[in-house]
Amino acid sequence: MNAPDRNISPGPPKIRQLDDVAVNRIAAGEVVERPASAVKELIENALDAGASRIELAVQDGGKTLVRVTDDGHGISEADLPLALSRHATSKIDGSDLLNIHTFGFRGEALPSLGAVGRLTITSRARGADTAFQISVSGGAHDAARPAALNAGTVVELRDLFYATPARLKFLRTDRSEMQAISDVVKRLAMAEPYVGFTIRDLSGGDQGRVTFRADPQTGDMFDALGGRLRQILGSEFAENALQIDAEREGITLTGFAALPTYSRGSAIAQYLFVNGRPVRDKLLVGALRGAYSDFLSRDRHPAVALFLECDPQKVDVNVHPAKSEVRFRDPGVARGLIVSALKHALAEAGHRASTTVADATLGAFRPEPQGRIYQMDRPSQQALRASYQAQSPGFAEAAPEFAPASGRVEEVLEENPQDTPLGAARAQVHENYIIAQTTDGMVIVDGHAAHERLVYEKLKRQMSENGVAKQALLIPEIVELSEGDAARLLGHVDALASFGLVIEPFGQGAVAVRETPAILGVINAEALLRDILDEIDDLGQTQKLADKIEAVLSRVACHGSIRTGRIMRADEMNALLREMEATPHSGQCNHGRPTYVELKLADIEKLFGRT
Repeated sequence: MNAPDRNISPGPPKIRQLDDVAVNRIAAGEVVERPASAVKELIENALDAGASRIELAVQDGGKTLVRVTDDGHGISEADLPLALSRHATSKIDGSDLLNIHTFGFRGEALPSLGAVGRLTITSRARGADTAFQISVSGGAHDAARPAALNAGTVVELRDLFYATPARLKFLRTDRSEMQAISDVVKRLAMAEPYVGFTIRDLSGGDQGRVTFRADPQTGDMFDALGGRLRQILGSEFAENALQIDAEREGITLTGFAALPTYSRGSAIAQYLFVNGRPVRDKLLVGALRGAYSDFLSRDRHPAVALFLECDPQKVDVNVHPAKSEVRFRDPGVARGLIVSALKHALAEAGHRASTTVADATLGAFRPEPQGRIYQMDRPSQQALRASYQAQSPGFAEAAPEFAPASGRVEEVLEENPQDTPLGAARAQVHENYIIAQTTDGMVIVDGHAAHERLVYEKLKRQMSENGVAKQALLIPEIVELSEGDAARLLGHVDALASFGLVIEPFGQGAVAVRETPAILGVINAEALLRDILDEIDDLGQTQKLADKIEAVLSRVACHGSIRTGRIMRADEMNALLREMEATPHSGQCNHGRPTYVELKLADIEKLFGRT
């Protein structure tokens, strides 16, 4: 096969200095990936200029127009041409690239935008008598000239990538580009709650329509941030988020993290900031996963808005052209801070579950269509009542009981307290769900899921104290496996023994189970071992040891929980409710699903039109 023709000349290639236009277009390829990238750079410049209000106007998803207007300190006439030069900036002096206190500092954004689009800057420096304007198109700019503007700066970018039309083919639909722009603005708005932000879409006309508005917030940082998050993420996030405030070795962590039952199917609701800069950093995302590993399955993702602040010398923000990644001098401290702070907050939440669980439950109730109402005559009513009494011995006219499909009902004594958070158990339906009455509503508990979490927490507590208590089997249970599976299990003998599970080899491809965790009672050892094998396979080699232990313990706990289909006595149900109230994290099972639903009496009455 012939080698590809690379146009190799017989002599050494000639080295040439690229002209400024080519250099700027190359830089634009790194900095300006799409209209949202341009929006990010321009709004960051406005924030660095001390703006208190920023308005973004966009047309055709930013392809034909991006205009950012701010009330910052402006740019002087003499500095306007310099602003369009590469590596010219007012934000650093170049002597210390680690001591960065601003969003932008590379001095590449404006010349890069001017190299691939038509850029106009109109600005009036604070204290100046008049404003000035300068334009650049395809990399060539004219001289600054007087213009009309009361204060601040207006940067207008038209026809993005007109000078590099091949780049236009890589852009998505106007709708997709607009969504990306909105996401950028919302992240910056979270970082700056005291600044007002507005997005106006001009695609429909000159005035356009406002698609996003976040008014400046007041109060201390938590008040301002909470108000801004409510504006952007909605009241549901605010109602189901836990306040985070922690510090370790000079790094502070503040913000809000949602309850596990308010999780998402993707990482779209994860907002992370370092020294006020929105970032998408693998270290921080991994720390989030570690913090919630005890509460969420691997296909669910937590919702958070977290802000790390530290001395700029402790973090390098200059490792990515778009400054979307950072590098900590001591990454273990940052990761450990996030994991410990979030786990502590989740523990403090106790058995609390998200309010969205109840909202979804109420939404599932649908009144029957109101049609003709048939009246039953008294003899028919009496015949039906007699039939019901014959089928339901526990029936009493004055106090009818819950009647699940199985016909089995567990009645609860009246002296059980109703003023506890989860109330007093009144019935068990479908041989799993506990109905409890509270002072102002009712609670429905998934008995299996709740007990699974309780067993898991007991196992973890025993592990940390003296190791999991074991029970010896009178006759060891022999489990036949493949040779590979048996070898994998036997490679974790010591770890499994710490869980209370003692195994040993028993011939080719077989394992003998000699002891099991006492808390589990009688279990199916083969099913337990196969579940543990699945967990070991899922975790692979990259998971940290502590996370592996907790993941396997979670599988073990499932085998010791109350099974669906078991009838519980009244005292058992109430004991389960009391233990849930005293156990951290009992509001969700080991997979992040809710263990109970609380319905307020006022909401129940609304369903029946009583309010």
